[in-house]
Amino acid sequence: MFIGIFLFDSNPSLFIKSEISSEAWQPKDVDAELASGFMPSDVKYGYQLIAESSKYMGPQAQDPGMRYAGNNLACINCHLKAGTQPGSASWVGVTERFPQFRGRSNSEGTIEDRINGCMQRSMDGEKLPTESREMKSIVAYMKWLGEDLPEEREKEFKGFPKINIPDIAVNLEKGKALFIKECAVCHGEDGQGQRLADSTKGYQYPPLWGPDSYNNGAGMHRVITAAQFIKGNMPFGQATWDNPKLSDEEAYHLAGYINSFERPQKSNLEKDYPDLKLKPVSTPYGPWADTFSSTQHKYGPFPPIMEYYQQEYGLTKNK
Repeated sequence: MFIGIFLFDSNPSLFIKSEISSEAWQPKDVDAELASGFMPSDVKYGYQLIAESSKYMGPQAQDPGMRYAGNNLACINCHLKAGTQPGSASWVGVTERFPQFRGRSNSEGTIEDRINGCMQRSMDGEKLPTESREMKSIVAYMKWLGEDLPEEREKEFKGFPKINIPDIAVNLEKGKALFIKECAVCHGEDGQGQRLADSTKGYQYPPLWGPDSYNNGAGMHRVITAAQFIKGNMPFGQATWDNPKLSDEEAYHLAGYINSFERPQKSNLEKDYPDLKLKPVSTPYGPWADTFSSTQHKYGPFPPIMEYYQQEYGLTKNK
């Protein structure tokens, strides 16, 4: 009885569940939940894995057998605010969207498959065992973020904001000028980011190219995808999905510039998209189900390729 009274006094929300309107609902305040001491243990471990990925499952892990990630990025370097920020591929509600068809494998994929796609591409590493404590904890964290998400708010947390794709090729000089003006203060003119004071925890601002960045098989290596992310989230702390700073065209040139540099190379990319018609037009590696050049697939212009797929296959492409 006394334990119950203590828990109620410490955190009455454990016992009282109030009705919240759809408009008033807000994502979890992860920092506050951590500070409360009441975050479930598996959820907390999942958070540690995604927030300090290099320390727990990357190159800085003390146990060599736990070094699944190949770089020192953290999941939250892209999935901002611990996966709660709209427009940054938020994890709020994501588990409810799986299983789903994935063109890259031409099959139904689970949330675990999707996580491992990131592990092999964005994290430039290896798959987590599906039944491992680590995988189960990451999924538990994602499910926890989506608790009580109103159905009418689901779209708000899905994917990246769309852009009007310019009918021009990327201009690398414009991209460079924008990078120096808007990005270099955090990521450095060399694009190599800034490490945290405790380097085992990874980066405050991640490298955008080079050996410790995402590899060439990652979705962020597609100019359109990167431009969508940039438009809705960058410069960091200045832009949001509904209040961007950069124009669509600025984000487009900037994405092309960032993806013009060398980065880790993923093997066996030719096996992606068994049905080549399903391959995003901005995928910078072949083969493709068309005769457009590799340069155009990487830097655009993309609308002519999209029009080809519409006319030839009846497919509407948006990335």
